[in-house]
Amino acid sequence: MLAGRRIVLAVSGGVAAFKSAYLARRLVEAGAEVRAIMTRSAQEFLGPQTLAAITGSHPHVDFFEDPDVSPHTDLARWADAIVVAPATAATLSRLATGLSDDLVSGTVLAFTGPVLVAPAMHTEMWEHPATRRNIEVLAGDGIVVVGPVSGSLAGGDEGPGRMVEPEEIVEALREALGSGTLEGWLVVVSAGGTREAIDPVRFIGNRSSGKMGNAIAVEAAERGALVTLVTSAEPPDHAGIEVVQVESAAEMAAAVWERAPGADVAVLTAAVADFRPKNPSAAKLRRAEGLPELELEPTPDILSGVAELERRPCRVGFAAEAGPAAEAAIKAKSKGADLLFANDITAPGSGFGVDTNAVTVFTADGSSEEWPLMPKRAVAAALWDRIIELRAAMPQPGARPRRRRQDRS
Repeated sequence: MLAGRRIVLAVSGGVAAFKSAYLARRLVEAGAEVRAIMTRSAQEFLGPQTLAAITGSHPHVDFFEDPDVSPHTDLARWADAIVVAPATAATLSRLATGLSDDLVSGTVLAFTGPVLVAPAMHTEMWEHPATRRNIEVLAGDGIVVVGPVSGSLAGGDEGPGRMVEPEEIVEALREALGSGTLEGWLVVVSAGGTREAIDPVRFIGNRSSGKMGNAIAVEAAERGALVTLVTSAEPPDHAGIEVVQVESAAEMAAAVWERAPGADVAVLTAAVADFRPKNPSAAKLRRAEGLPELELEPTPDILSGVAELERRPCRVGFAAEAGPAAEAAIKAKSKGADLLFANDITAPGSGFGVDTNAVTVFTADGSSEEWPLMPKRAVAAALWDRIIELRAAMPQPGARPRRRRQDRS
């Protein structure tokens, strides 16, 4: 389902650029809102006015000639997905190495959602070891590579390197965006780290940024779910997400437990403090008064509380471990989780505040599977695919009342 989706179509300089006009038309006909980027060399093969007429907006072509102050970050924040078609050997090299010397590569580098590339080049270039290495890097980064196929090439040549047809790219894009696989679902997600007051100034907290929870909430909303995000962090700006801002573990527990009985799935990614000061001071504690004694008490166990509800949703928990995730298997069973995702925060690229994650997935029966290091949005996509499989095998309760989706602005 592409209706209402925001797609950036990035066109690089190859003969196959003429197909990009047809691709833009197919995306618009599918209901997507399309904005185009063209490299300077792409304009030698396809006139910008052609894409402007099809998409309804003029293509972005340069960092410094664009009327926007920061066109690459603006486009990256706006988009639900980016499609690079055609993707020349030069463009693939830029994307694989993180080089951002043109607007196409800069926008992709600033984007955290699904990216599809449709390579197009001569056979010798496609089969060159450098191109093969770049493709492996891009696939490892979570970028979807569509094609190429064998067929007629520029100059009368034949062989692999021909860009796939626009219809195949549109279908791959539908799959990457989830094709509305959560349409009608009610989802509750918790995110961020809680703050437990010591006094009006100080608190016990942790380093959680909320990025993983935000990625999961956005992915669910993009797949058609109606999402409530209970968070202590900066939430994403998305019309399909209702945000409930909280601070403490008690506030988060109350908000989650209130909404979980009407949900299909509760994904609890928040790093909730395990303990809080039993008697927080109403006034600021002064250094001159000496070292205070803090008596701690446990905070509510939110995941266990959801499991104890009479009408409980599918339950998915997260566990941040400082080392191997073996303890998470015990947590999955003891807390009544249907799935539990554990990550080692001491591992490179898998800690707080970063844009990637490597998780081990545990099920209630004790089985587990390890997922490689991926962008958090890719982890979110794989998580929802896993939840869909799980719920398909679970007995479902009776119909729940549905909220009406808000229109996206």
